[in-house]
Amino acid sequence: MNTILITGCSSGIGYYCAKALKEEGYKVFATAKKAEDVARLTNEGFLSTQLDLDSSRSIHAAINWVLSQTDGRLDALFNNGAYGQPGAVEDLSREVLTKQFETNLFGTHELTCEVIKIMRAQGHGRIIQNSSVLGLITLKYRGAYNASKFALEGLTDTLRQELTGSNIFVSLIEPGPIESDFRKNAYNAFLTHIPQQESFHRPVYEAVEKRLAKQSAERKNDPFTLGPEAVLKPLKHALTHPRPKARYYVTTPTWIFALLRRILPTCLLDKILLKISDDENK
Repeated sequence: MNTILITGCSSGIGYYCAKALKEEGYKVFATAKKAEDVARLTNEGFLSTQLDLDSSRSIHAAINWVLSQTDGRLDALFNNGAYGQPGAVEDLSREVLTKQFETNLFGTHELTCEVIKIMRAQGHGRIIQNSSVLGLITLKYRGAYNASKFALEGLTDTLRQELTGSNIFVSLIEPGPIESDFRKNAYNAFLTHIPQQESFHRPVYEAVEKRLAKQSAERKNDPFTLGPEAVLKPLKHALTHPRPKARYYVTTPTWIFALLRRILPTCLLDKILLKISDDENK
């Protein structure tokens, strides 16, 4: 039985993929940050424990627990846990930007390094990083998230090169818009950490807040927004194929922007991205 540790399983991509892989016979360790989510996952029959990417102690405790369930083996890691911090770059305090990187990069990095030790000892493994289309291109008022995903992409590309010949394969999944609680969590982060009243961007923030406050149900007719099941197929390919891809594009926007980034000069790509941001924040 293949074993896999997945972060960020409270909802969305993590929850859907954990459930699907469990049904296919994987021994899934579905982790979440909050105790109430772990309790719910456990009641649903998952092997679940708390894993807070902001805490080294939590990361090591989770790893030790997983190893106690598998006799020291772990075949795969799916780094899915992350959140988005909206706000103009000039309104991001050092503390807020650090918090974004603690979850989206530093915690993921620490967990990955611990798992690599296990995989080197057993002689094989798969590491899949859930990145984003915003690890390929940028949009206004998403600077913290953009930066964290660009950093994850660079770290992952380097890691893939360093693990060549180790029988440990590393892949990036780059989804565009996916139905999940991501917007709700981003909305809460926006309200908590961005000083809207004092900001030069205050007029735009009113539109940003309105956009983030929309429920995902309102976007079901959006042809570019897919369900979390869209990530399952590339995840399974990365887990099982003898030669997994370095990158998996998910959703039409990711394919389009990956192409445009390669063929357009920066000034033209900026015009397109500015138009998209301006239209959504009207």
